[in-house]
Amino acid sequence: MPPTPPPAVRSSAVDDARRPAPAPRGPALRCAGLCTLVFGLLLTLVVLGWGPLLSVDRALAGALHRTAVTEPGWTRLSRLLSDWLWDPWMMRAVLVAAVVLLVRRGERVLGAWVAVTALVGTGLQQVLKALVGRDRPVWPDPVDTAHYAAFPSGHAMSALVAGALVLWLLRLGGARPLWRRTAGAVAVVSVVGVGFTRVYLGVHWLSDVVGGWLLGGALVAAAAAAYRGFRPREGNGAAMWAGRRT
Repeated sequence: MPPTPPPAVRSSAVDDARRPAPAPRGPALRCAGLCTLVFGLLLTLVVLGWGPLLSVDRALAGALHRTAVTEPGWTRLSRLLSDWLWDPWMMRAVLVAAVVLLVRRGERVLGAWVAVTALVGTGLQQVLKALVGRDRPVWPDPVDTAHYAAFPSGHAMSALVAGALVLWLLRLGGARPLWRRTAGAVAVVSVVGVGFTRVYLGVHWLSDVVGGWLLGGALVAAAAAAYRGFRPREGNGAAMWAGRRT
């Protein structure tokens, strides 16, 4: 009879068997390509000032702004959510906490990957804002204020990048389905909620928000696909949730 492996080896084998296999690169690459393609089309329409797009933007922004003016209670709640809970700095704080946890678990490469992805996202949105130079909505009776150019929405992009990166880390680490479903629900509510509040508060056009979502999706999908190709040379990178180092 073959010798019985030590308990530590058996435990490691069980952990590896239970941990879901990493997602293949193909879907992530396709997602990144599709998001980039659609974002490029939207960017072109915004730069060219395509009439139908501008009409939809103005109609929706105007209708929501009129509601915001007449519903101060909902407006205060929207400002609280948009300017504090879903603020880009809050999203960055979430990612900083994730990076610190990764580094403490010995996953320095993965932590650096998350940090660089977040930094690239911030830099990319600021460069695009400066290059496009799109004006924000202007109202005679504003209910909120914002700075810098409008396209793409930094709030929308930051929320999607943070939420998608956290979900990716949970999947990569083999987190329990309950944790992943809960995090997924929080991410969806945050991404959709911040997009709505930015238009509702009259500081963004709808196409700004959609542009932020598309750009954030392209960035995270590309980062995940690139890490999937790099990961076999660096180990499985998933031991952080199992409480052990690879």
